[in-house]
Amino acid sequence: MFFLLSKILDFLLQPIIWIILVLAAGLLTRNPVRKKRLLVIGFCLLLFFSNPFIINETWLAWEKPPVPVKEVPIYDAAIVLTGITLQDKSPHDRVYFEKGADRILHALMLYRKGRFGKIIISGGSGSIRQQQASEADELRNVLLQAGVPDSSIIVENKSRNTRENALFTAEILKTKPELQKLLLITSAFHMRRAAGCFEKAGLQPDLFPADYYSTDRLYTPDYLILPSEIALADWKRLIREMTGFVTYKLLGYC
Repeated sequence: MFFLLSKILDFLLQPIIWIILVLAAGLLTRNPVRKKRLLVIGFCLLLFFSNPFIINETWLAWEKPPVPVKEVPIYDAAIVLTGITLQDKSPHDRVYFEKGADRILHALMLYRKGRFGKIIISGGSGSIRQQQASEADELRNVLLQAGVPDSSIIVENKSRNTRENALFTAEILKTKPELQKLLLITSAFHMRRAAGCFEKAGLQPDLFPADYYSTDRLYTPDYLILPSEIALADWKRLIREMTGFVTYKLLGYC
């Protein structure tokens, strides 16, 4: 039930939905004063949520900053969270990566540099409709094809959200006491919630954020003024994550 409700809430917490509702109300109302007020509000909301500078500043404040590779010490294992592939796409003879591919690619990079000897991939299916194979299993195959030996890969393929990522990974680690020093790898925007969940599960991993939505600051006219559809999409993702973080806090998950 919680999983289904989270998907419904995800739809409702989109700025474009708010903008459409406000503009629709303005067009449908017969009161001229209210009509003008609602249309102005809708237009201002559109300008605000489509501004690249505003969303980037918000990303910079929210995302955990990157860790220089040269400052990463040696760990027993890295925990990589899934949610980075397109599973509703056929043929299912390959992996269709989405933007978050940095999670697994940066893990592979650090593994190649000898920063850890084990990679724990955590994640089942994040969609309502169950898939034939979990995302963790698919990413395991990617690592195998990249030359990582099977003995270096640990798969947790049952979790469906961040809390379960932490709980189920903690259960696996109870059977592997040799893995003490851990590095958590997930998207920078997701790291606050993920780190909190793993701490609640009794784990104390260091953090290696990946997959950034923020960029270095720019002060060009197009960046400061021109609307962008990408900004609207970014607000959807950021508001969803902020809402998830607050919800998890209230429920005591992180």
